[in-house]
Amino acid sequence: MNTVPLRQKEYYKTEKINDTIYNMSPSGGFRHSQVNGNIYFALMKQLKNSICTASVENLDLYLSDDEYVIPDIMLICDRNKIKKDKYRGVPSFIVETLSPATSFKDKTVKKEKYAQLGVAEYWIVSPGEKSVEVYHLNNGTYELVASHILVEDIEDENYNAETVLTLKAVPAVSIVLKEVFENID
Repeated sequence: MNTVPLRQKEYYKTEKINDTIYNMSPSGGFRHSQVNGNIYFALMKQLKNSICTASVENLDLYLSDDEYVIPDIMLICDRNKIKKDKYRGVPSFIVETLSPATSFKDKTVKKEKYAQLGVAEYWIVSPGEKSVEVYHLNNGTYELVASHILVEDIEDENYNAETVLTLKAVPAVSIVLKEVFENID
């Protein structure tokens, strides 16, 4: 009897957009994960006892019956649309944290898909640049309403570490710019 050695089962996250399947592996790395954790933690602290919740990196968002993506962060206020680890609703807010492998797609295809879906607010966060771009949905397209590159030197005239970013969809929720990039070098 011939036997084939068992291989460790490999797990790949995928996204399917416009009939193309994208492999999401390898992960974005430590800085990517740290930024996502910082944002997620800030959201969850403020969403306590709320109908809204946040999801980080592991919940499929269905754009249609056969298109799905995995946003880095989603703010969900209609929990009844989460079924079997899939979300089939419209998040109030989405964050995509850039990595070399996903940067172009996050800034183009996914941004367009989120606008079509009706997501009110979209952030593109770059751990490398320590930057946040804030987009608000306006008549079906995203409008850049704020762009910040973290400046932590209090002596610098462009110091902005204490800038408060308040969510359009849930104004009771905000995060300080320096907290987004806490613990990354």
